[in-house]
Amino acid sequence: MRNLTLILAAALTLPALAQTPTTPTPAQTAAAAVPSADTTWWKHAVVYEIYPRSFKDSNGDGIGDLNGITSRLDYLQHLGVDAIWIAPMYPSPQVDFGYDISNYEAIDPQYGTLADFDRLLKSAEQHHIRILLDMVMNHTSDKHPWFIDSASSRTNPHANWYIWNDGKPTSDPRAPNAHKGPHGWVVPPNNWSSLFQGSAWEWVESRRQFYYHFFYKQQPDLNYRNPAVEKAMFDAVRFWLDRGVSGFRLDAIATIYEDPSLKDEPLTGHLDASGFPESNHTLTSDLPEVHDFLQRLHNVVAKYPDRMLIGEIYTPNTTTLRSWYGTADKPELELPMDTLLGFHKEGAGITNAANPTLTAAHFRKYITEAETELDGHTPLFVFDNHDNERSWDRFTTPNETFEQKENIAKIIATVLYTTHAASLTYYGAEIGMTTHTPTRKEDVQDPIGITGWPKEKGRDGERTPMQWTPGPQAGFSTNLHTWLPIGDDYKTINTQTESTDPHSLLRWTENLTTLRRSNPALHDGGIIMLDNTNASVLSYIRTAPKGARPVLISLNMTAQPQTIHLDLAAMAGIAVHSLKSLFGTEDLSTFACKDCTQPAFTTDLTLPPYASFIAEVQ
Repeated sequence: MRNLTLILAAALTLPALAQTPTTPTPAQTAAAAVPSADTTWWKHAVVYEIYPRSFKDSNGDGIGDLNGITSRLDYLQHLGVDAIWIAPMYPSPQVDFGYDISNYEAIDPQYGTLADFDRLLKSAEQHHIRILLDMVMNHTSDKHPWFIDSASSRTNPHANWYIWNDGKPTSDPRAPNAHKGPHGWVVPPNNWSSLFQGSAWEWVESRRQFYYHFFYKQQPDLNYRNPAVEKAMFDAVRFWLDRGVSGFRLDAIATIYEDPSLKDEPLTGHLDASGFPESNHTLTSDLPEVHDFLQRLHNVVAKYPDRMLIGEIYTPNTTTLRSWYGTADKPELELPMDTLLGFHKEGAGITNAANPTLTAAHFRKYITEAETELDGHTPLFVFDNHDNERSWDRFTTPNETFEQKENIAKIIATVLYTTHAASLTYYGAEIGMTTHTPTRKEDVQDPIGITGWPKEKGRDGERTPMQWTPGPQAGFSTNLHTWLPIGDDYKTINTQTESTDPHSLLRWTENLTTLRRSNPALHDGGIIMLDNTNASVLSYIRTAPKGARPVLISLNMTAQPQTIHLDLAAMAGIAVHSLKSLFGTEDLSTFACKDCTQPAFTTDLTLPPYASFIAEVQ
């Protein structure tokens, strides 16, 4: 739910978190190369995020719903999805489209009923797909009964469930955000800024106090220093676990505690889209108490077999990411989201202005770090979500042809599904859905875009309805007026058209997830980076469990043909007689040694522009 650019910008202002290139030790490299026999489901999972408003409308009101998700489980199973993460579908005023929750133990009527949810759970189980829910613990809606009660007086049962403050005195009643308090004029207690523009403090006349909100003013932050709040939220978690969900994606979990001193935060030196000075969130995010909270939450979830926690975590480096797993005796998150590979553009000194993240150096750095610096924990790679431009647009340039862009998307999919990481994807990424940013303010639905236009255009562009067919409304709805407009490229980019094209991105993704499940090296193998000084081609090998064969992956991240020279015996200690092409973006034939009496040979392979090559080592 966060604006990623702002979060990373704030994090990178901290000298202690400055990024420094690291070289793995021989022991770390050797450990990463060892195949695993761990069958824990989430360590191999393909997790598919569904934004419920935009996936499939079953009743013709122009808004996606739970029954729409149920109707597409065959598609998701065929795609190779192990679990779906459903963005919030709880009752909500929809100020932030579900991330402002007014009841944690029910379904918003626009999405269906609890009976519909139970049918989805049962059908998903029959399709071997697990359900993960989005749990928003940092804040509630201002329409939640807890906040309505809390805001009514200073003595009600929920009076201390949110962050309230009298403010600090001012002699100037015309000062920004000044209000008449019980003892004179006051302004907010500090300079904290909301991530969604403006001051993080909002006045309530009935209490004659300010309340704190990290996000919208309609999303007041809960006070987790009150034990009653934690108990209520853990009860909500148990409600859904008892119903049968397999875990949760924890929204904005790093922001649930604030420094009780309420000191001013350092400023970033920038103004937000509304003109308010941005603070850097060092006193309102990533406080040590968050880790203690996660340990207690993990204890609750661990009482249910095979359940797990994903965390929405944005970190400036892999070392910081490691801390969110916890320790062996105090575990926290099973899968904190690793957004460094898929979103972080500042890494490794890369300055390619045309396409700063599509470089072999960037991918090699963050894959290597994830495999060697997490103490054996499973990474969770992610390239797309509901808060950021789609990867199709971020990793490509307007000057590239459609074919080049599609091949770049295939490179991203190959990394997502052939590394050792668990995979988190977003609806529509498998068909190459693009970002459709509104061009007029009157078309904007996202409040960030409404208040910040034109500097901030909001997140509607990455949330447009799923494109199922080339027919009316892209097969998403029978209603001519969908909640967001259908992307204008739906006639060519849709599941129906791509399912019949053997070279489409959809078929590519299906082939990758099938290989991921069926090939022992891709399912259980370790990983060894190859040709580490190559600036153009990323190559790595997935080592094989006993009785299986390793798999080589080479990805040309440039617009020019590239020839690689891979001596697998020297680079990975693997004797090679031939490479059997499993599949790729080009018709690359089997490569055999000239003299098979030799134990190994150097593979000379020319990759076309933006080509992906996946081969089994014979």
